[in-house]
Amino acid sequence: MSPKTGVAAVARRPRRASSEDDKARRRESLLAAAKKVFAEKGFHGTTMGDVAKAGRSSYGTVYWYFPSKDALFHELMDNQKESLRRHILSAVVDSAGANPGLPDLTATLEAAIRATFEFFEADKATVKLLFRDSYAMGNRFEKHLFAIYEGFISDLSDLITEAQKRGEIVEAPAHVVAFSIAALVGQLAYRRLTTDDGLDAGVIAQFVVNLLLDGLRPR
Repeated sequence: MSPKTGVAAVARRPRRASSEDDKARRRESLLAAAKKVFAEKGFHGTTMGDVAKAGRSSYGTVYWYFPSKDALFHELMDNQKESLRRHILSAVVDSAGANPGLPDLTATLEAAIRATFEFFEADKATVKLLFRDSYAMGNRFEKHLFAIYEGFISDLSDLITEAQKRGEIVEAPAHVVAFSIAALVGQLAYRRLTTDDGLDAGVIAQFVVNLLLDGLRPR
């Protein structure tokens, strides 16, 4: 190998992250690549080599950051869970800011549900990871899906409890009501992954809220 060829080969080699910022960026880049590959091939059909190729990194670099495919998938799912939670919280806070005073049940529910649909529709790879793969891979990964549900359910339960105190919702276990809402939203999000009904997230969210509250309001 000539000196010129050797220099060119070194130049093409991915630069090892040196600073903490570089390492964080490289880690996020690999997670983004992994999400695309997992969504396309599924967990079992994906190899660490696939992730390395998609992330334009070496095989060894992927293992430098993630000791196994399981570890990589777990961290990816945790990241997606936190991203969804932040997105919903931001939408709810914005809704509360536009309606000062006591939380408005309809506005808050609609903001949370709309934000959930928008998050999934902006990134369909996430829906595949959370629903298709978590269900398909059994107990090892279902905990991620349950953790997302539980976070959403906990937030909804607080809202429902407050609405029950004001007489806006029938008396029923708040956790059960919240779980029912979360399950409906999750199933609709999964269905919309493969079915284009021509409706945007805001329209679907409004329908879900009206459906729920018409059935839950005292008579």
